[in-house]
Amino acid sequence: MQGTSIDRGLGRALMPPDEWKLEQGLASSIPLLDQTGDESDSDVTNSGDEAKADGVAKEEELFDETLAAEEREGWTGYVEWEEYSEKKAKAERIMKSRTFPPPPEFQLGPIPDTNPVLEGVRWKEWHKAIGGRLTAVPDESWEIVLKEKHKDMLHLLQFPYNGEPPKRLVTDKPVTPNPLHFVRNHGGIPDIDPVKWDLKIDGLVKNGTTLTLADLQNETLFPRVTKLVTLQCSGTRRIEQISLYAGEGDEMINAPWAEGAIGTAKYTGVSLKKVIKHCGGLVDGGKHLEFYGADTYFKHSEVMNYAVSVPWSKVKANEVLLVWEMNDEPLPKIHGFPTRVVVMGYIGARSVKWLYRIKALDKPTRAPVQSKEYLYFNQQVGKFNQLPTFGIQIQEMPVSSAIMEPWTKQVVIHRGSIKVKGWAYSGGGRWPERVEVSADGGFSWYVAPPENMSKKHKFAWRTWEMDLPCEVEGWIEIVARTWDNSLNTQPLEIRSAWNWGLHVTSSCHRIKIYSVNKKRELTAKRLKEFKAHGEPLVPLTLPTEFAQMSREEYDAFWENHDPRDVDE
Repeated sequence: MQGTSIDRGLGRALMPPDEWKLEQGLASSIPLLDQTGDESDSDVTNSGDEAKADGVAKEEELFDETLAAEEREGWTGYVEWEEYSEKKAKAERIMKSRTFPPPPEFQLGPIPDTNPVLEGVRWKEWHKAIGGRLTAVPDESWEIVLKEKHKDMLHLLQFPYNGEPPKRLVTDKPVTPNPLHFVRNHGGIPDIDPVKWDLKIDGLVKNGTTLTLADLQNETLFPRVTKLVTLQCSGTRRIEQISLYAGEGDEMINAPWAEGAIGTAKYTGVSLKKVIKHCGGLVDGGKHLEFYGADTYFKHSEVMNYAVSVPWSKVKANEVLLVWEMNDEPLPKIHGFPTRVVVMGYIGARSVKWLYRIKALDKPTRAPVQSKEYLYFNQQVGKFNQLPTFGIQIQEMPVSSAIMEPWTKQVVIHRGSIKVKGWAYSGGGRWPERVEVSADGGFSWYVAPPENMSKKHKFAWRTWEMDLPCEVEGWIEIVARTWDNSLNTQPLEIRSAWNWGLHVTSSCHRIKIYSVNKKRELTAKRLKEFKAHGEPLVPLTLPTEFAQMSREEYDAFWENHDPRDVDE
């Protein structure tokens, strides 16, 4: 056939020009291969846009600018959805009537230099669909303006945060400064006047009530509490799972978190247990506390307020705080000002920001954020058979650790030992007892000296550093693992922790570095030659432009050594 050749006699038509990418799994779009011969399933290859457009009203007929109208004085960017089922249903019909751009793809295609999630393309379209107007801001972040008068709305996503470049953690300072603490939000950032803010407490409590911030801060009512707490996104180190196998894509989380989606801060507030006691306690089988955030959240065409729950047993143990200070400063707006929840030892998704309501329930919340997200699936569950009831709802974080220095794929010059730094953490009130590090892929382990670890705290990480013995040169794999006080440790391989939702990468953290041991005479000599010639050692893949040996040195070597070939 003209224009077609056969690939190595295997009977495949050669697909110009990027067949090599398809063969190696590097193409951004890989066609479906159906070997069943059943044509009834052929529609799974379609995009579905045509079907979505059938049987829905025109956009103009569904548009309703009152949907996103704000209701409360001093609450900018807050829309109450949970009390209005008809409004939620109207918003859902509007969302389903539109075709939105697909989420950015980070897993099967190359990771771009600039994270396209930060552009907020889909969020802009979603808010426009329900009557919002969006205005770009000059510092490359963006904001949602639900009404023209609210031009001071805070940024939904901002990067770099406060103009600061990313920094590595400092081992002897386990508290993360506010501007460097990781940010993971699920919706827009409300701007709430603390004087106008209040908190509604209802449901299965004896005396429902509404508290102001002044009430919470009244120490004659509620004793003040300060705790050092680590918050960790369940997607921390997701890049490692993605690098092994692609998993679930999501409207917002389809982004490759690395080791930095964790932070530790000193929070000040009150124990939720005391607040519930102030309300007379739980009644009629109340066993769970549901938290509502003021941010608007989109999921599968549904529009809602962010809502999750925790069991009363967690609250009763004084392990849930309502806080208004972070590191002795007012809680930053991007972290939930005026008041947020801090759930100790649980995934960060339970620590609701911009809290406005707590409802006591007899069972865990059915809100989609908890019932359909943050689920841990068996490895044979995927897009083809996924049901939310197959997943375990993620609450406590398992033991984990990460190497923060050196960087993976970094060239490290040393004198027989490599300085390694990192963090270790275990959820549920457990703490790291020992950190071990290996320079040979996990065969031989060295213990980080206890004096090089930060102080133990029940709900906080421990930062650590050590000089890791290493005589080997060339590519090596450094591995870190942690043992907590219950003798839990980390699985050795990423495969052990891989799951369709790409949550909780609890396996040992592995980095590859290029070891250059300056103790060795030849290595030290060669490094001096690189410097003398003004030639960099990195990138490693660039060829060396100056001669490694002179012709005289080469000839002299073979005068004293047998040739490669022999006569007999």
